[in-house]
Amino acid sequence: MKTILVTGANRGLGLEYARQYAADGWRVLAACRDPDNATELRALKVEPFALDVADPASIKAAAARLDGIKLDVLLHNAGVLEGWGKSLTETTRDEFERVLRVNLLGPFDITRTVLPCLGVGSKIAIMTSGMGSMTNIGSGKFYAYRTSKAAVNMLGTCLAHELGDRGIAVVLLHPGWVHTEMGGKDAPLDPQTSVRGLRQRINETTVANSGRFVAYDGQELPW
Repeated sequence: MKTILVTGANRGLGLEYARQYAADGWRVLAACRDPDNATELRALKVEPFALDVADPASIKAAAARLDGIKLDVLLHNAGVLEGWGKSLTETTRDEFERVLRVNLLGPFDITRTVLPCLGVGSKIAIMTSGMGSMTNIGSGKFYAYRTSKAAVNMLGTCLAHELGDRGIAVVLLHPGWVHTEMGGKDAPLDPQTSVRGLRQRINETTVANSGRFVAYDGQELPW
């Protein structure tokens, strides 16, 4: 049985990842801040546990729970989007810091803390966004979110370079514009379709192609 750790597994894409992997017979370690009240998640055949990706103490406690477990996939899915559409003067420092703590420092802290659980054949999948592309920036604005995703892209690239010798591969994933609480009701893509494609991208990730920035449909994205 293969094992995956999914952060932010209580809703949206994280919940759909948990659902699909569990249905395929994987052992799903489903992390979220409040698993006791994650009703939909607890209805699945998964192992919910508490993890706040912005809290180093919570990460340390979760790592202790994972001691001795080999992770086939470490999936950094938890994320926040604050300051939607805001300009420079509208964006606050507090918003910026909250977004960076979750979207960037969360994956950084978790990866280095659970590194003993990863080995040859393991994969690290980081949910990023096309909004982190410095080529396809479009309208600008969204300062905190765009910056956090551009930064996590660099984090993933560094991990790919450093961990390749250990047989650990990394992929940076853009889910598309998905109809979730974060994506909003106008998003054209359903979570089921997005996650099916994202799982294919994870499955095809190897040390040989590690470090890709790729969309759910297989399109390679510009940095």
